[in-house]
Order: sequence, then structure tokens, then C-alpha cells
Amino acid sequence: MKKVLLEMEDQKNSYEQKAKESLQKVLEEKMSAEQQLHSAQLSLALAEKKCEEWRSQYEALKEDWKTLGAQHRELESQLHVLQSKLQGADSRDSWMNQALRLLENEHQELQAKIEHLQGDRDQQSSNTQDLQDQLKKSEEEKRTLVTRVQQLQGLLQTQSLQLQEQEKLLKKGQQTYSHKF
Repeated sequence: MKKVLLEMEDQKNSYEQKAKESLQKVLEEKMSAEQQLHSAQLSLALAEKKCEEWRSQYEALKEDWKTLGAQHRELESQLHVLQSKLQGADSRDSWMNQALRLLENEHQELQAKIEHLQGDRDQQSSNTQDLQDQLKKSEEEKRTLVTRVQQLQGLLQTQSLQLQEQEKLLKKGQQTYSHKF
């Protein structure tokens, strides 16, 4: 009888040891999954912030582009007006020739401004395309991180359920063992 009791005690200790090891392993996996989830959530928050910054810059550049377009049209309109004035000034006297030289200077300045604005517009167009590409990339990174966070949350739930099941089994085993004695 004593031998049977010792064997049962050994079996109980063995079962409890295995249950504790299994529980420890599940707890470690749960902690690892929680750390991965936290890391993924931080990455997602950073990606969302970066995405919003790019979107804001994109909108600001779009507004600048509209302003430059309006300035360009205004300068072209002024250039046409000056060209008309130049044509009429050819037939006037020396006072008009002096006025003509002034208008030519203005014309050159406006032409330089137009060229400068066209260069700015081309640069803004390139920057706008870069920002659109970066915005798309940031949004794809965000979708990837959201998917990863969902996967980790699912894994965490599964591990929590497994942990609860093992705790129930351990309690049930302890109750069964205590009822036998």
C-alpha cells in the first residue's frame, strides 16, 4: 500500500512538474507575443504619423502649385500687355523710345521671373510626385503593420485561451488528486 502511495505521489509530482513547465512555456510565449504586439503598435503609430506628415506636405505643395500657376498666368498676361505696348511705341518720338527702353527692361525682368517660376513649377511638380510616391509607400507600410498587429492579437488570444485551458486542467488534476486522498 505504501509503495502504491509512493508511486502515486511520484506520478502526481511528475504531472505537476510537466504542467508547470508547460505553463511556463505558454507564459513565455505570451510575453513574447505581447512584446511583438507592442513593437508592431509602436511601428504602426510612427508610420501613421509619418503618413500624416507626408499628406500635410503634399497638400501644402499642392496649394503652392496653384499659387505659382496663378502667378505664372498673371505674369504671362502682363507680358502680353507689355508686348502690345512695345509694338505701339516703335512709331513714337524719342520720348517714346526712352519709354520703350524702360518697357524692354521690364519685359526682360518679367521673362526672367517667368523662367524662374517655370523652374519652380517643374521642381514643385517633381516634389509633388515624390510626395505621392512616399505617401503610397507609407500607406502600404501602414496596411502591412495593421495586418501584422491583427495576426499578433489573434496569436495572443489563442495563447491566452490555451493558458486558461491548462490552468483549468491543472486545477482539475489537483482536485482529483486531493479527492483520492
